[in-house]
Amino acid sequence: MPKAKVAVTLESSLLQKVDRLVSVQVFPSRSQAIETALIEKLERLEKTRLATECARLDPREEVALAEEGLELDLQSWPEY
Repeated sequence: MPKAKVAVTLESSLLQKVDRLVSVQVFPSRSQAIETALIEKLERLEKTRLATECARLDPREEVALAEEGLELDLQSWPEY
């Protein structure tokens, strides 16, 4: 996937932490360190969003929907 160059303003203390990780070869560059951190944060936010949406579901309503679908399936099955 093509990459685009962006300018980012960081607090000097944060940049020092990134530079420390680069200096001990945890990451090959500042760009790679920041890109990795951003990817991981976005993935965590996506999982949190899914959990939030799931928490909004009404368990009784979900059971009723599942049973309704099951009842329709049972009616269509041949009896032996």
